[in-house]
Amino acid sequence: MIQISISNATLILGAKAIFRSLNWEIQHDQRIGLIGPNGAGKSSLLKLIISEHGPEPGGNVIRLRGVSVGYLPQQPELDMSQTALQSALEGNPRLWQVLAELEDVESRLGLPAVYENPVTLERTLAMHEKLLEEYASLGGDGYPARVRDLLLGLGLPEGDLEKPLSVLSGGQKKLVGLARLLLLSPSVLLLDEPDNHLDLPGKAYLEKLIREYPGAVVLVSHDRYLLDAVVTHIAEIEDEKLTTFPGNYTDYIIDKEQRLARQEELFQIQQRAIRRMEMALKRYQVWVQVSDKFASRVRSMQTRLEKVEQLDRPNLDRKRMELALSGWRGSNKVLELVDLQKAFGPRRILDGVNETLWHGERVGLIGPNGSGKSVLLRLILGKEMPDVGEILIGPSVKVGYYAQEHETLDFNQTVLDAVRYGGNMSESRAVSFLLGYTFTYQQCQQKIGELSGGERSRLQLALLVLSGANFLLLDEPTNNLDIASAEVLENALADFVGTVLVISHDRYFLDRTVDRILTIEDGQLVGHLGGYSDYLARQV
Repeated sequence: MIQISISNATLILGAKAIFRSLNWEIQHDQRIGLIGPNGAGKSSLLKLIISEHGPEPGGNVIRLRGVSVGYLPQQPELDMSQTALQSALEGNPRLWQVLAELEDVESRLGLPAVYENPVTLERTLAMHEKLLEEYASLGGDGYPARVRDLLLGLGLPEGDLEKPLSVLSGGQKKLVGLARLLLLSPSVLLLDEPDNHLDLPGKAYLEKLIREYPGAVVLVSHDRYLLDAVVTHIAEIEDEKLTTFPGNYTDYIIDKEQRLARQEELFQIQQRAIRRMEMALKRYQVWVQVSDKFASRVRSMQTRLEKVEQLDRPNLDRKRMELALSGWRGSNKVLELVDLQKAFGPRRILDGVNETLWHGERVGLIGPNGSGKSVLLRLILGKEMPDVGEILIGPSVKVGYYAQEHETLDFNQTVLDAVRYGGNMSESRAVSFLLGYTFTYQQCQQKIGELSGGERSRLQLALLVLSGANFLLLDEPTNNLDIASAEVLENALADFVGTVLVISHDRYFLDRTVDRILTIEDGQLVGHLGGYSDYLARQV
């Protein structure tokens, strides 16, 4: 059954057309992965569905009667004075309305005017039973425990449940927003990058929730592993158009490559046919000057050419970020951790860690949020000092650091100046360099604080290239990258002559890039050969 139907919708924001003549249907049982490059209009399309944006005249967004829609934006609007648990508990206001109505009905049952009147009593008891059924369907007395379990399952630490939202991170606030939305159980869920900042257990929990959700789900995500695990359809927005594919992300990639190849083949066949017709027309036009008997053929050929509906040539060479991480050989022993200990108060994060990274290794560091991954990176960078032990970096090793929250960037600096100073290059050369990272000339003049998360990520990667580092410490490098840019990064790391230690919750990325996994368990680093899927298979 169709829940939402979009027909002939054109959306123009400012002077920019986001999409034109878009048609789309969302069925009640679909799990749809909405993908496309950063800036293609994925979030705008979700806002069109919830009427935050309106289509141009002639376009329509129709919702089936009784269909409710729940929307999780990238930055949920919440009451910052509430605690995380309070905010989540208020996620379904209907439960508290039903509870108040129950209390009112129960108080009326004790009134003589009610229990002494059989008709009124029967009506009141029927209402009480109906409210009890609805209260039970909403979670009943187990609702607070359900809310708590939901927050913990999504990855919010128990110690943060009673903290005000104002002191929590952006990712934690999003977890609360997601929990509130799931508690409402709308007919259609619109989720805009709900997996950002979730750790691996949180992502696994989210997968289960989406797979078991009793309604339609539209999911904007760059996590290809998540898209493979939960979606039944892919909707790709690109070049102002929406194209749908049955299946998961891997099915879509295979289908799209085959379709583009066939489209290119048909385009070339049609172009050859048109050229033959044009050459024949030129011959007839020459011959008609000698004899009028060819005039009818000329008119016929011209009519045929005018009626040809020319196929669009597929764009097989889309502009992608350029990324070449050159690196250099350096020391054979890149990093050595010796009896490393680090504690914060009574909590011991690292307890006598010993580990060595060798030249050329690609190592993924994984674990739940708060397990100590970022602490270890800060220790290696010298931003924290160990309580006990040594951190030894090879004498011919230059470290390059990609920060998850982009704190290595000066937000008051322009993009152009960051590259000019980082690469010691002229303005014209810096602009040319930035164009290779899909920045426009106008964006080069912007302050870094005005950039989107994806643009800051591309700038950080550009500065890593300029640093000439041969040991890369990467903290969630794919968090704000679209799929195409993540693939460019994966290919660049494959060609990199150096060593990589990467913190990531992007399971697809880990499978494509690392040859060893490290987990922090009880204060120790535990090694596992292979990528994430190899590690996961051994945990079963």
